[in-house]
Amino acid sequence: MSVQEQVARLCRGTAEILSEEELAAKLERSYRTGQPLRVKLGIDPTAPDIHLGFAVVLRKLRQFQDLGHEAIIIIGDFTAMIGDPSGRSATRPQLSEAEVGANARTYEEQYRKILDPERTRVVFNSQWLGRMSFAEVVQLTSHATVAQILERDDFARRYAEHRPIAVHEFLYVFCQAYDSVHLRADVEMGGTDQKFNILMGRHLQREYGQEPQVSVVTPILVGLDSVQKMSKSLGNYVGISEPPDQIFGKLMSIPDEAMRAYFELATELPLDRVQALLAGHPMAAKKALAHEIVRIYHDEAAAAAAQAGFERVFSEHQLPEEMPVVHLPRAELKEDGRLWIGRLLTLAGMAAGSREAKRLVEQGAVTLGETRLTDPNADVTVATGAVLRVGRRRFARLVLD
Repeated sequence: MSVQEQVARLCRGTAEILSEEELAAKLERSYRTGQPLRVKLGIDPTAPDIHLGFAVVLRKLRQFQDLGHEAIIIIGDFTAMIGDPSGRSATRPQLSEAEVGANARTYEEQYRKILDPERTRVVFNSQWLGRMSFAEVVQLTSHATVAQILERDDFARRYAEHRPIAVHEFLYVFCQAYDSVHLRADVEMGGTDQKFNILMGRHLQREYGQEPQVSVVTPILVGLDSVQKMSKSLGNYVGISEPPDQIFGKLMSIPDEAMRAYFELATELPLDRVQALLAGHPMAAKKALAHEIVRIYHDEAAAAAAQAGFERVFSEHQLPEEMPVVHLPRAELKEDGRLWIGRLLTLAGMAAGSREAKRLVEQGAVTLGETRLTDPNADVTVATGAVLRVGRRRFARLVLD
């Protein structure tokens, strides 16, 4: 590829690159010298399940690898104990060292589904941040002003609303920026919620006499509801390690207007093919989208089987050939043999708690037998052999013990 073709490929699915001219110059120099670019992505291991939203930036990082460059994954074991305040309306809880370590190991198992391990360097920022003396921290913070830090939207909003901002939250910005200085990063990647932190890395590199990194900012992928960003806590996510049929079924539930974003950010299908699919029948386009994403994270055979299973269950209105069996203790039932629907969903593992159970019922996503349930406070009759269904993809056969 020419440098111009490389830049064009890297620009697809980005919200902003600061700047494309700087990126082209770095790519040209890398070609001349044979020295790969150091492309940095920081991960705070606070939630170990990687979903399609987070995979957007990982897939962009893989594009750099495919062009011959080095991906540097920074596991923020030090910064996670501070807690990233980006986009937060309150101070985040700090994680213990054990929690950080467990999450980091889970992350590594998952991002290998996307990145080339041979071109991925994994480092932990406690290796340099944890060794800094207090004098070095004071010196580090002298390179920016309070006014600069308060320019960040979330800090500015909290300050204006007289909500507390802990001093250690300011330090997070300096820590992430100093990671770029320590590694002499050529490029830093992150979502739009990380733009301020990435730009601070550029600023700090200049302060330390380094050439500033290029900022590659990727969009935030909306969740399955097409309203809020994809998030595990909101329950609107697709995990890249989920079973093929679950991924396929979840993607078939997205609103039609969200398909373009999913095609552009979660796949690398040519844009002319995407345009042709979107111009056709929405159901066919959605099946093509779900098929491609399952193929990416599993394989072609799994994608074909997931599509066939979906069509059998939902197009032909059949139950899946296999479904999990949930054993319910009879002691959970009331005297009349009924059970609160929220408790049933929790016992069946289809809701994390009563709040999620209520939301699922109110959304009309829960069916018991042939009855769609709409009252989150209702008690239901539970019988052995009954099929509990949540959404279009999750089934369980109930057995009373």
